[in-house]
Amino acid sequence: MARDYNEEISQLRHTYEQIAAVSDIERLNQQVAQLTQESAAPDLWNDPEAAQAVTSKLSHAQSKIDKLNALHGKLDDLQTLNEMAEEEAITDAESAQMLYAELDAELQKLSTELADLQVKTLLSGEYDERNAVVTIRSGAGGTEAADWAQMLQRMYLRWAERNGYTTKVLDTSYAEEAGIKSTTFEVAAPYAYGTLSVEAGTHRLVRISPFDNQGRRQTSFAAVEVIPLIETTDHIEIPETDLKIDVFRSSGPGGQSVNTTDSAVRMTHLPTGIVVSMQDEKSQIQNRAAALRVLQSRLLQMRREEENAKKKELAGDVKAAWGDQMRSYVLHPYQMVKDLRTGHEVGNVEGVFDGDINGFIEAGIRWRNAQDRETESA
Repeated sequence: MARDYNEEISQLRHTYEQIAAVSDIERLNQQVAQLTQESAAPDLWNDPEAAQAVTSKLSHAQSKIDKLNALHGKLDDLQTLNEMAEEEAITDAESAQMLYAELDAELQKLSTELADLQVKTLLSGEYDERNAVVTIRSGAGGTEAADWAQMLQRMYLRWAERNGYTTKVLDTSYAEEAGIKSTTFEVAAPYAYGTLSVEAGTHRLVRISPFDNQGRRQTSFAAVEVIPLIETTDHIEIPETDLKIDVFRSSGPGGQSVNTTDSAVRMTHLPTGIVVSMQDEKSQIQNRAAALRVLQSRLLQMRREEENAKKKELAGDVKAAWGDQMRSYVLHPYQMVKDLRTGHEVGNVEGVFDGDINGFIEAGIRWRNAQDRETESA
């Protein structure tokens, strides 16, 4: 059966129109006009943080418009290329074959671009556009679990690097023999929180332990927490009386001191028991400010979860939205990484550990969107 390129292009155009409708180009243009006006204000940089927020939002909105316009142009180019190939097929089969080969390649590229953009349009949560703060904690299992937590940290930092995102490690608590007890790092990118939030949960590793002299198979667990980074407009006020602040010397692997002054900060929120440690910055003042920002982010996330739980209670929805164990990474007796929520799985475990996790993230976003729609229709 002959391949129907017109139908394939028509399907891609339909996908584009759905994305454009959700993106609301008219609203984006209005937003760009408003932000352009704000960015031209002579006193804009009197408040550098606010100015940075304005310019960042302007750049992001303009980038979305440019991307949509470019995709529209590529669809038109595909239609033209198909028409040229059809005309050449009548008189010059060899030339037509070359054009169809080019059409095949361009169709595949555009299909991938549209699929990626379609996933991003599903990120419409209140905080999805924010930067993300990721915390990884080793589970029970001593050195084995600590090593697994460090492997996960590397996986996410490599993922960010592959995608051109900026990261900053805020705090790391090293284990005595190998690995880490916990780590917290920030990922700065548009929609970093919305994208990475589907990674929250318990990650399970099955392998022959490199720390076991008898070469036995071990199962390790690590918990991943993802929260949106606080912004100055969120107004999460924390009374000083609600905070307990301890200072200590920052340390490296094996508990080795890496700073001769008490610059690291441990901040405890007394009403909730939330503890945030920060040792990446140079001074105690900077670490205190960074710890407060992460604490505010966690309180914001807690408030959001409480609101969602209340909504589900009122709706009579008693299902748990996320299972504790959300993904398994198996190195023995076979090699496979499988997401237990979406069913997405791959056999290239080394690629996953090297940051190739976009397939899992995209499947997770689609799965979450389907869960949300199911909840809303219940």
